[in-house]
Amino acid sequence: MTIPFTDIAQIYCDGAWHAPQAGTEPVINPATEDVLANAPVASAQQVEAAITSAREAFDNGPWPRMSMAERADVVEALARELRARQSQIAELIVAEVGCAASITQLMQVGNPLRLLEAAIGHARREQSERLPIDVTPNPFAPDGPRSIGGTTVVREPIGVVSAITGYNFPFLLNLAKIGPALLAGCTMVLKPSPFTPFSALMFGRLADEIGLPPGVLNIVTGGIEEGQLLCTDERVDMVTFTGSEAVGAQIMGQAAPTLKKVHLELGGKSAMIVREDADVERAAVSAATLLSINAGQGCAIPTRFLVHESQRAGFAATAAAVAEQISVGNPADPATDMGPLIRASQRSKVEHFIELGHSAGAKLVCGGGRPEGLDKGYFTQVTLFDDVTNDMAIAQEEIFGPVGCIIGFSSDEEAIRIANDSRYGLNGAIETADAAKGYEMAMQVRAGSVSLNGGTGTMSDAPIGGYKRSGIGREYGPGWLREYQHEKSIFYPIGR
Repeated sequence: MTIPFTDIAQIYCDGAWHAPQAGTEPVINPATEDVLANAPVASAQQVEAAITSAREAFDNGPWPRMSMAERADVVEALARELRARQSQIAELIVAEVGCAASITQLMQVGNPLRLLEAAIGHARREQSERLPIDVTPNPFAPDGPRSIGGTTVVREPIGVVSAITGYNFPFLLNLAKIGPALLAGCTMVLKPSPFTPFSALMFGRLADEIGLPPGVLNIVTGGIEEGQLLCTDERVDMVTFTGSEAVGAQIMGQAAPTLKKVHLELGGKSAMIVREDADVERAAVSAATLLSINAGQGCAIPTRFLVHESQRAGFAATAAAVAEQISVGNPADPATDMGPLIRASQRSKVEHFIELGHSAGAKLVCGGGRPEGLDKGYFTQVTLFDDVTNDMAIAQEEIFGPVGCIIGFSSDEEAIRIANDSRYGLNGAIETADAAKGYEMAMQVRAGSVSLNGGTGTMSDAPIGGYKRSGIGREYGPGWLREYQHEKSIFYPIGR
């Protein structure tokens, strides 16, 4: 049986499909190690052609000149088409990413669509801002009549956007670039991870169906050279990237000579603080479950569990018991809780950090190896260490796998200090019976978001992004489009 959208054998540029000039490369199903399909690979020349197409569409095409309402109508049509294919997209994600079907429908597909629909609603409410009237002396005739005038602030699309996305939540990441950029009036060249190309290429089919003007959305594939072109070409006005801290730093360097705007959503080493008064059983269940989401391949997943010393033993025992009950296996099986890591290289990285944890003196409380009976696929166990100190590599480096660290603390002040002792600042969590105290502590955590006692489960209206080396800029919420817009102040006199 063919997985939906894996029959796409061409790249999408200037409103048309083109045979790949660099051939094809196999896309692997990480659960079976079988070839899912052969994906098209664009050449550097084809990436340049995509940039040319996006530049022409922005400079001379209708898209940036349409009203916000008109663009919202088109993007709303895209959302409807995506909703109609929700089950097909989920089937693709399960096969391409290896994410368990039990969570894919909601987390990988349903939530991203809800975020897009929220962005469309915010866009429809977009208005120019009129500032208060100013009365000022005439600088050329100080004793004469004063001047009176006003200012209107308008927002305009930033231009051509290069979007480079990761493999872990590809539908979300692609949609999180396409949605706000197109609503703002930008044109785009999208380059997905080579591990998950079909989750991006499918948008070309939908662009045709909804009548998106040629050149507004171009989808290319490729490797490092092609990515560098998207970050260095002077015709590109902005680069938006979701992925690792190291690559984000490289992109900033590549974009600097042409002074592009850079928007980055990068890594994390988020801390969950479990206070002395917390419901330790609930917190431990949450911690182990979060580690298993997409096999721990999520930048915002808490992986440092800062637990009050009086609660630490109970937390470790409960979390280990829950982790050992997590079903690891075929992600297409509805009974599976956790699928594989994306590739053998990622599993090797995870296993390397597990060895570092052992050698540093941390105590393994569960996991630490590969599940029995799964000889094919890049599977690993949910792994939890206790007796971890915050200076250990497993507490400082983003492992991007289901590996958690338990770190003890004795006071709220110490917990905050440990939580903030990281070069990352993407997410955080606090578990406590004293919600007011938890809120005060959340205000002290240096991270772009903090969940108190599990949070609300929604982020349609909340800006999400990182502090420190976790990124630059925000996604989602009413200000999402601002990342893809210029602000222009128009000053005018009144009365003449």
